[in-house]
Amino acid sequence: MADARAQAAGIVRRLRAAGHEALFAGGCVRDQLLGRVPADYDVATSARPEEVQRLFRRTIPVGVQFGVVLVLEGDRRFEVATFRSDAAYVDGRRPSAVHFGTAEADAQRRDFTINALFLDPETDEVLDWVGGRDDLRRGVVRAIGDPAARIHEDRLRMLRAVRFAARLGFALDPATRAAIVASAASLTDMAAERIGDEVVKILTEGNARRGFELLDETGLLPVVLPEIAAMKGVAQSPDFHPEGDVFVHTLLLLDQLPAGAPETLALGALLHDVAKPPCAGTKGDRVTFYGHEPRGAEMAVAICQRLRRSRTTWERVAWLVAQHLRVVAAPKMRLSTLKRFLAQDGIEELLRLCRIDALASNGNLEYVLFCERMRRELSAQQLKPPRLLGGAELKAMGYPSGPRMGEILRAVEDAQLEGAITTRDDAAAFVRARFPR
Repeated sequence: MADARAQAAGIVRRLRAAGHEALFAGGCVRDQLLGRVPADYDVATSARPEEVQRLFRRTIPVGVQFGVVLVLEGDRRFEVATFRSDAAYVDGRRPSAVHFGTAEADAQRRDFTINALFLDPETDEVLDWVGGRDDLRRGVVRAIGDPAARIHEDRLRMLRAVRFAARLGFALDPATRAAIVASAASLTDMAAERIGDEVVKILTEGNARRGFELLDETGLLPVVLPEIAAMKGVAQSPDFHPEGDVFVHTLLLLDQLPAGAPETLALGALLHDVAKPPCAGTKGDRVTFYGHEPRGAEMAVAICQRLRRSRTTWERVAWLVAQHLRVVAAPKMRLSTLKRFLAQDGIEELLRLCRIDALASNGNLEYVLFCERMRRELSAQQLKPPRLLGGAELKAMGYPSGPRMGEILRAVEDAQLEGAITTRDDAAAFVRARFPR
């Protein structure tokens, strides 16, 4: 497969051969200067969208009104955008009009200085009109021009500033931070799906803990996720949770999420104890959270739906939240119950969540290690063997359809998982003895 940078450079060369200016732009330049491998390459050019479409055989006009065309090379897509300046933003998201212009004007209309750099892929010359290189050296996320104006144009930039600062290990420029604090409450004007996408990126792009600390420090957390902000100050029993309150515990889980963590695991880590605040109580001198798993699953569904996550995502996250304490009971489960538990779809992700949950509390991995060992020792066939009897066989034996048939099938499955029966004849004899007609 061709190298992505080489393919993007090829796009630049073709645009230049046709008489247009063309440069790498934005995040790929930032990442290259930081010594990171860019996730993708964007090209900025003086060519108008229709000219880009004429020059390249395979294109997708994703945002022609804003000068954006996707150019397809092999199995990759490259965003090719015309240099532009923006008219006033009237909806807090998009400019009311765009004016095609120069690279310098294009740099000035972008969000942060570190994202407004351009690079000539043939000479590696960097073009910087906004002080982005200095901010990269200083490790600062700084809005271009007036931070309040940049945020007013697109309020999602508040979350983007947090995400870049966390992912890159940078600080927020003081003026940019102050503008975020002053505008935090207005974030609810944004589309929920855009907010949800940024939250997931903060969770999965690396340094999730720092991302949520910054959300808290800037006042964005109670706006975006009031349920997480409510964890602050909710005490836990020190024997199980010597680390501190529910918020501190959750941050410690987020600290263990690597860059590239699955969205479901990340949201499961964030939300596994989301119902502890409303379920908090006391029994003697102990703090209790009775019922926080099923209540948390319900809350997780509501939060994921609010953030416009997919059904597949919120169903898995709710399952993780509901199941995250079952691992504690695993060593005492009947063999049949344990096998069913370990055979569940998603068990690897659940055990991963349980591991970081334990490491973020008292460090006791006994139950997780037990489950991991049993999964190694038990084959897939042992965990989920082929059914010995089904409804058709029971009907042939004279058992009518109805609730009792389900009870019989469950009992047969239990006996099979326990090793008490291994053949169809064993199963039939078991049914006749246990459930006389």
